[in-house]
This record gives sequence, C-alpha cells and structure tokens, in this order.
Amino acid sequence: MLAQRQNLGSMEFALHSRLAADTTYVTDWPLSRVLLMQDARFPWLVLVPRRVGASELHDLPSLDCRRLIQEIAQASLVLKDLTGAAKINVGALGNLVPQLHIHVVARCLGDAAWPGPVWGHGVPVAYSPTALSELLARLSEQLARPLP
Repeated sequence: MLAQRQNLGSMEFALHSRLAADTTYVTDWPLSRVLLMQDARFPWLVLVPRRVGASELHDLPSLDCRRLIQEIAQASLVLKDLTGAAKINVGALGNLVPQLHIHVVARCLGDAAWPGPVWGHGVPVAYSPTALSELLARLSEQLARPLP
C-alpha cells in the first residue's frame, strides 16, 4: 500500500487517519490525492488537496482553488461515465475530519440513501476483493487521462 505521506517542500503532507481508514488510494493528481470510499453502496471518490494545514476551500491559494474545481469536474465526469449515475453529489463537510477533502458521490435512482444524503445513512458495505480490484482498475485508467 502507498505511504500516506508526501514531502512538499519543508512541510509534509499526511492524510488524516480517518480518511486513511475509510478509503483506498487510487492516484495522485497535480493537487489532490484521489481516494475511493470503502462503501460499495455508492461509487464515491474523495479528493484531498495535498496542502498542509488546509481545512477550508478558502485556505487554498487562488491557483489551487481553480485546480481543485478542475479536479472535481474531472472526477465527476469519470464517475458519471463509469456508473451512469442520475446525479453527482459534491460536498466538503469536514465536520469529523478537519483536513480539507471533497466528496464526489455518484447517485443512482433508488440507491440505498436516495433521495437523501449518503452521510450517516446505514452501515457501509465493503467491496468484495474482486469488485474492488475491478473498480480500481477502471478508475485508474479513466483518472489517468490528462486533466483539462
């Protein structure tokens, strides 16, 4: 498994322990670490800007904010293409995890939480090893495309 730390100049990026426990690494983009939420009920990516100390969107410099919006759009498009989702939900709550992170969730009509929010709904369902491997391969291929 990939180390969850990255040296960024004199400061070191470290993924919050709760994010590390609840997700699987997919890839690193120019700004964000891309993670898959370990809940098979909802195709769900989490983007974590690799900026030490950022807890809110406004903590990022304007260039990073623009890059983050591009990365959110790219993650949304990939999830929509892979799942045929009716709606893509994007959120930055941070009530339990203060580290800035963006949820990008593919929602399908009739999914386990539809039409309500996914947060706090039921108990997460783990991916089977085969399903996780297949999804990670598909995501890795799609997310490797150049960002706009």
